[in-house]
Amino acid sequence: MPSRKNIVVIFNDDHGQWALPAYGNSELRTPTLDHLARTGVVMENAFTPTPVCSPARACFQTGRLASQHGLHDYIASGQGFEQRRWLDAELTLPELLQDAGYQVGMSGKWHLGNDLEPHPGFDRWFALSGDYPIEARGAYRYSRDGDVVELEGYKSQVITDAAIDFLRGRDAERPFFLFVGHTATHSPWADHPQRLVDQYRDCHFGDIPPDTAYPFGHQNLESRDLISRTESREALMQYYAAVSSLDEAVGRLIDELEALAVRDDTLIVYTSDHGLCCGHHGIWGKGNGTMPLNMVEESIRIPMIFNHPTKLFSGQRRIEFVDHLDLFQTLAAFSGVGADPEPQKGYAGRSFLPMLTNDPLEESWRTTQFCEYGSARMIRTTRYKLLRHHHSGQTLLFDLKEDPRETLNLAQEMEFAGLVQRLTEQLDAHFRHYEVPANSGIRDGGPEPTNQTAPWVV
Repeated sequence: MPSRKNIVVIFNDDHGQWALPAYGNSELRTPTLDHLARTGVVMENAFTPTPVCSPARACFQTGRLASQHGLHDYIASGQGFEQRRWLDAELTLPELLQDAGYQVGMSGKWHLGNDLEPHPGFDRWFALSGDYPIEARGAYRYSRDGDVVELEGYKSQVITDAAIDFLRGRDAERPFFLFVGHTATHSPWADHPQRLVDQYRDCHFGDIPPDTAYPFGHQNLESRDLISRTESREALMQYYAAVSSLDEAVGRLIDELEALAVRDDTLIVYTSDHGLCCGHHGIWGKGNGTMPLNMVEESIRIPMIFNHPTKLFSGQRRIEFVDHLDLFQTLAAFSGVGADPEPQKGYAGRSFLPMLTNDPLEESWRTTQFCEYGSARMIRTTRYKLLRHHHSGQTLLFDLKEDPRETLNLAQEMEFAGLVQRLTEQLDAHFRHYEVPANSGIRDGGPEPTNQTAPWVV
């Protein structure tokens, strides 16, 4: 059989970069992911373009900013928002790959609207219903190629079972792209396998800084949950167990790839939609764990690990800034689709495939990272982070070298006035260049609602 450029993307929900031994966590147990990191490539400075579920997923699937595709917040269930197909006007990575001859499979969380109907670009579709409960185990509705079924059990196992079914039932003559959307690390942090929870009973959780409160907003959504606050130790044990359960799920996929004799022809990518605070800064949650919205490091930093036996320059730890927009371009380049399939769409991302193979880049890489969440926009350099809340006019500036816990706002200090101006101009120029005015997060009236919290007007 000729060599294939197969791709498996494991895209987890609410998995903070800090919560992996590959990124320095000293107490978590993830032998499979440790192996992938040790024998692959770790992107040490990987970020989400938007620190909340649905927009982050849309950014990966389309390679475009939220202010381009127009989806700015999580899609709530039970309110009608989940019925709309939010990406119909966009060209997605699955569509590009399918057009290039790939067999494309989906298993797990979609969270981009109309989960029960297979979306363009997918040959096989297994997705959680948009009205699913978020608990780790129970009876849930899934769409199997458009047929709604109710399955009971631990979601990580059900999602992995469906992913393995795709691998076993695929057309062996075609390369494949498999997107696996796990949910285990999402709240509520409960009901994970007791055998995994018990291994963290004596854990000190010393990798979580003893922060007390976020000084630039009040607690919101998950961060107001009394269980995580009054029983924080149990919540942490459950979160750590969820990470270990995901590690086991990844191991099952790798074992299946090896059993099917396609492991050496398959690129594995492990990442998440955004980060998560588990008491960091006094927050439980992500960007919407506070009002106004936050972009603390734990909310925006994500794991991103690549592994492809004999094909990558393994053992690397790259320090360049990368995000889901770049990941879109990298997978497009890897598959041979091309790094900029529709130039008129104005892709902000860039392929970093040469980093994975240790080849020289044609141009120097950027030294800034941009993020947005509704009307909140951020620019981050290697040392400074500037966050602007456009509707309120609030500006925050942090010196990440001197103040890594982001406790001191320097934006009003005279000595930093020039830096604030330069970063603001760079931030505005970036979005002015790429945004679609009708989809902009700072347009009059705010983004189109996808839930009833409307965080951009706070």
